[in-house]
Amino acid sequence: MAAAVFNQSIGTSQSLGHFNTSGLHQEFGKGSVRLISKAFEVDVGLSKRGCYNSSQRNLSIIRASTSQTSVIDIVSSPSHNKSNDSRKKSGEAALILIRHGESLWNEKNLFTGCVDVPLTKKGVEEAIEAGKRISNIPIDMIYTSALIRAQMTAMLAMTQHRRKKVPVIMHNESEQATAWSQIFSEDTKKQSIPFVADWRLNERMYGELQGLNKQETADRYGKEQVHEWRRSYDVPPPNGESLEMCAQRAVAYFKDQIEPQLLAGKNVMIAAHGNSLRSIIMYLDKLTSQEVISLELSTGIPMLYISKEGKFIRRGSPAGPAEAGVYAYTKKLALYRQKLDEMVH
Repeated sequence: MAAAVFNQSIGTSQSLGHFNTSGLHQEFGKGSVRLISKAFEVDVGLSKRGCYNSSQRNLSIIRASTSQTSVIDIVSSPSHNKSNDSRKKSGEAALILIRHGESLWNEKNLFTGCVDVPLTKKGVEEAIEAGKRISNIPIDMIYTSALIRAQMTAMLAMTQHRRKKVPVIMHNESEQATAWSQIFSEDTKKQSIPFVADWRLNERMYGELQGLNKQETADRYGKEQVHEWRRSYDVPPPNGESLEMCAQRAVAYFKDQIEPQLLAGKNVMIAAHGNSLRSIIMYLDKLTSQEVISLELSTGIPMLYISKEGKFIRRGSPAGPAEAGVYAYTKKLALYRQKLDEMVH
């Protein structure tokens, strides 16, 4: 049976998200994020959110102009030509998967699903730690779900990246939004990373269980029934999604929107959720429906894959900044880090 367990050892319509905390101030290069007065604010310019209603805003279309930087990470206009046969398979590209940091409802042991819940203080720290682990990996595109906890995780992680590029949310929900959000400075584009949020990467919708305490739900419905809802592949909770239903939308989005970027040589980071990422890993690792239900993903622990000639090679979790070891999974990544070091000196 294929190995199907990841753990820590192997490694909004509004623009501000607020959540309670005891207070934290974290420096990020030239800027800072401050948690004060029991409120945390992070400017993420969110899109209108939802679970899976196709009538809602969709930010899956990306337009980013071609730009060349001094460190072999290139952001270019992705092609949305549906002719997959015409896509050229380039060399290798990095794919980083991150489950969001701990959310307020994770902390309270509640079913969260598509409810838009922000990170806890611990979740913020996990996102920052994840950013340190991937700070030497090139990133050209960022994809997240439409939920604040995933978007905060991606934004906070990018504050730790050595290239210091700024994520810029793509607005293609209407012709006017596209026109108004254009960046006309080529120099600015070179220092930006396209950031795409889409509901198809959302956590699976838990239906009538959302907001309920997991232990109380087990006491009410029975442990076996709740276990079946949580861990079976094709049995949904009442008025919710099964893992199979979540996989249908998440994998379809990955194949249609993200995989072409990897084939074109773009390095991609995805910040999403336990079940949407399990679905994508099922596709990448060719897991069976029985193998995927035992797959566990820790919050805030990045996982690295290398995309090469249409195949995906799992490299596990990059070492933490306090861990010993040389970071060089491939020659290309080693050269990238070398150039980063040269830029610093």
